[in-house]
Amino acid sequence: MGGSGPLNVLVTGGSGASGIAVAQALAAAGHRVSMVGSDQARIRAAAEKAGDSATPFTCDLAVLADVRQLREDVSGDVGAVDAVIHLVGGWRGAKGIVDQSDDDWDFLERGAVTTLRNVSRVFFDDIAASACGRFAIVSSTALEKPTAAAASYVAAKAAAEAWTMAMADGFRRAAQAGGGPAAATVLVVKALVDDELRRAHPGRKFPGATDVADLAAAVVRLFGTPSAELNGARLRLAD
Repeated sequence: MGGSGPLNVLVTGGSGASGIAVAQALAAAGHRVSMVGSDQARIRAAAEKAGDSATPFTCDLAVLADVRQLREDVSGDVGAVDAVIHLVGGWRGAKGIVDQSDDDWDFLERGAVTTLRNVSRVFFDDIAASACGRFAIVSSTALEKPTAAAASYVAAKAAAEAWTMAMADGFRRAAQAGGGPAAATVLVVKALVDDELRRAHPGRKFPGATDVADLAAAVVRLFGTPSAELNGARLRLAD
């Protein structure tokens, strides 16, 4: 475990299958986990699945004032946040370039970019000051060969990756100024799969997909890996 003891880790998008798996793995590794979701009932249910070390918080991460209040609530409950695992996103596609809709773009920009900007700006200083500060997002192999059908999706993901790389530069500069050894990292998957999805589609093979349990294990490893190896890294988890 990184640091001198249990770390305070914030998991956004916590009510989804990946959020639950990541929270469970972090709690099993001895960390204190704060799980954030936009629906109070869902995030409370997710925290119950994650275990006693997980605390649920409800917040619209696309609203900056709400994220600032979230920081006050979390720090008042468990102390300053050491790390954020940002799992908010979503998927929208089309047939090609012409039918990429404004509604789909607004949805993707809000989920992949606006929430990231808000969370990173509010929690950056806390992470930078930590003895084991970590920030991670999940991105897609689709960026490596963008298609017309996924134009809005890959554009939003590309913006999220660029922002995260800029955070890496910010952490590097903060460390040079006397801050902690924080790192911002992109975890890359083709798709995520869990047992419920497999049960819902028993005939599908999900080739190249990453199980949420494997994503969770990769997140836990971030805290045992030197920040110099992680900061600005794009770690491919896909097969």
